[in-house]
Amino acid sequence: MAQALTPLAAARLACGCVVGFRHGVEGSPITVVISQKAEGCQVAIHVGGLPVFDHREALRPPTRHSPVLQSDFEEEG
Repeated sequence: MAQALTPLAAARLACGCVVGFRHGVEGSPITVVISQKAEGCQVAIHVGGLPVFDHREALRPPTRHSPVLQSDFEEEG
């Protein structure tokens, strides 16, 4: 199991679940793992022992080129 980060080793979410923090992978320096799912938690993606995925890479600029916009294009309607 991966080594926990310091100084914050665990936290309790508003839903009651307890999360832990581990070193992540390239593009996401920290991985958040649900250490213990609360009995009353209604969040489907909170599964005990599994990571909650970090979507910060989705906020980065796209690596694919956008299609070239045509200035003389007009929609019919």
